[in-house]
Amino acid sequence: MAPPVVLVPGFATSASRTWGDNGWIDLLADIGRTAFALDVLGSGSCEKPHDPAAYAMFEQHLLDRFPSEPVDAIGFSLGARTLLTLAALHPDRFNSLIVSGVGRNLFERDATGESIASAIDGTGDSNDPTVRYFVQLAEAPDQDPLALAAFMRRPSAVPMTPELLGAITCPVLVVLGDKDFAGPADPLMDALPGSRLVTLRNVDHFATPKDFGFIDAALSFLSTQN
Repeated sequence: MAPPVVLVPGFATSASRTWGDNGWIDLLADIGRTAFALDVLGSGSCEKPHDPAAYAMFEQHLLDRFPSEPVDAIGFSLGARTLLTLAALHPDRFNSLIVSGVGRNLFERDATGESIASAIDGTGDSNDPTVRYFVQLAEAPDQDPLALAAFMRRPSAVPMTPELLGAITCPVLVVLGDKDFAGPADPLMDALPGSRLVTLRNVDHFATPKDFGFIDAALSFLSTQN
């Protein structure tokens, strides 16, 4: 019996929109795989607290809703970061891992988080096109701007370091568009010896979940993990 597949979306979107609307759940069913498309705390169908402190156990909140057996997991952007953290802290829960929309950005600290938070909750503004895109996502009916801003201001996020990622024991596929602001993928690949990289040509961050190159690479990778 093939392991279940956990699907985790990015920031300010939902599992339904990222994985359902783009055909992932149906395609996984076509190859006999059971998908668990899970929203993260603060987004989609999950609770949406407005207190940043409520997000201190953000990763654990997701892990608590995993199937009991080891899973194959696919994450985009924030979902990818969250899955990498969980795979490092709980390697026994993962059979394989596919991460997309992450690379160099995982290891850098900048002011983008607060820029996004203040633009979303209306206390600030930004001319940065990436920030403006997240503001548009936050206006969707299944999102709560105050909850999203609170998440961006959460305390004690687990730092992403090569040492942390070195604890991951499962096979990892990294998928990154060559136009993605999260790249390049080199620092992530260096921290995950033995992982594989698929580069999507002429694909930016936000087009990644619906890109056929990503879908094909993921389904092919999963077929080798049975």
